[in-house]
Amino acid sequence: MRIDTISPAEGSRTPAKRLGRGIGSGLGKTSGKGHKGQWARSGGGVRPGFEGGQMPLARRIPKRGFHNKFGKDYVIVNLGDLADLPAGTVVDYGFVLENGLAKEVKNNAGLKVLGAGELNVKLTVRAAKFSATAKEAIEKAGGTAEVVNA
Repeated sequence: MRIDTISPAEGSRTPAKRLGRGIGSGLGKTSGKGHKGQWARSGGGVRPGFEGGQMPLARRIPKRGFHNKFGKDYVIVNLGDLADLPAGTVVDYGFVLENGLAKEVKNNAGLKVLGAGELNVKLTVRAAKFSATAKEAIEKAGGTAEVVNA
């Protein structure tokens, strides 16, 4: 195979429509736009979502909920996810992301540890927030729960 012999897959490229080139082409005279009307005009047509003057669907449906601009999104990890780690491991935001224990969240405010699952390993966990049950379980297992700012 040579670079000058490479071509697109058969049927993947279609030639451009040559409009207004005579009646025999099938796209002569009105160039596939029919007769008169909004769609036949230059720059014609309507914007996406326009329903001919009828109240559009997006405006008929009631609004719900709100977005709290002061809300914080945390990267969340449960104690059950940390149970398989070796004793003495330092778990922090970077460690959690590197080891795929949680997915990164847009506009995140750091790591939050929740208490779902069992923990029997002595760990040092550094996070922005802990649930009460998570903090209790970490300390019960002999580890430490340190609160750090993200």
